[in-house]
Order: sequence, then C-alpha cells, then structure tokens
Amino acid sequence: MQPGEALGIAAQVAVTLAGFAGIVVVFRPESVHEWSALDRFRLHLLLANSAFPLVSSLFGILLLMIDPAPVTIWRWCSGFALLIQVPFILSTSAKGRRVPSADQARVNKPLYYSIALLGTAALVLQVINVVVWNRFWPFFFLIFVSLGAAVALFVRFVILPPHTE
Repeated sequence: MQPGEALGIAAQVAVTLAGFAGIVVVFRPESVHEWSALDRFRLHLLLANSAFPLVSSLFGILLLMIDPAPVTIWRWCSGFALLIQVPFILSTSAKGRRVPSADQARVNKPLYYSIALLGTAALVLQVINVVVWNRFWPFFFLIFVSLGAAVALFVRFVILPPHTE
C-alpha cells in the first residue's frame, strides 16, 4: 500500500469516528454540559484523537501532492505532528488533573496506561523520525495509535452507562 492510500484511509476512519462521537452526544439523554467531568473529558479525548489523525493525514496528503514530493516529506509530517500533539498533551494533562478524584477512581487504569505508553512511544518515534530517519511508518504509527485510542474511547462510550455526578 502506498503512503497516500494509507493516509486517505486513516482520514476516512478519523472522520467516521468524529461522526460517531456526534451520534453519542445526540443520543445521550442529557446535554453535554450536564455530563460528569469524566465523561466530558472522555469526549474531549475522543474528538481530539479523531481530529489529530485527520489533520495529520491531510497534511501528509498535501505534501504528497507537491510534484516532486519533498525528499524530507516524512520529517515534515512528523514535525507537524509534534507541533500539534505536544501542546494538546500538555493542556489535556492539566485538564485531566482537574477531573474530581471520585471520577478518577472510575478510570480503567490498564487501558489508560497502555494508551499513554503507546502514545509516548509514538511521540518518541516522531522525534527520531525528524532527527534521523525520514520514514513513513513512524508518522503513520502516531496516526494508528490516535485512531486506536479513539476507537477504545468510542467503545467505552457505547458500552458503559453515563456517569452521573
């Protein structure tokens, strides 16, 4: 499979997940502003883990459209991914700390730490890709991890009942 095809498929999956997130919001009995802090935080993560792969994929597709494609295309893509992901991670970790401790007790720790470990590994790969490699697969690994996290969050939204404060 060519990188452009993989990025196109990833963009389609990201748009689909974002659409499903909208469906989750619509079919919940209360409005988003009435949700618990934990459920609002989960929705924030779901939307972000759909939006970032979409934007990253579109950026990669944009660079692939340049004729001839830049020699350092995957360095640029990994750098762009770092540029949008790192500020998000910093702001999200602060937002996660503001979730009440009673809600934090309801977090699935193995799932949370598994996703955090994969996300950290993906970010480290981006740094290495910018500095040394210039390969497609590290960039796509970050997209894969983000989409996998979004799928896990979506499944939790569908399966678990809403948490009331």
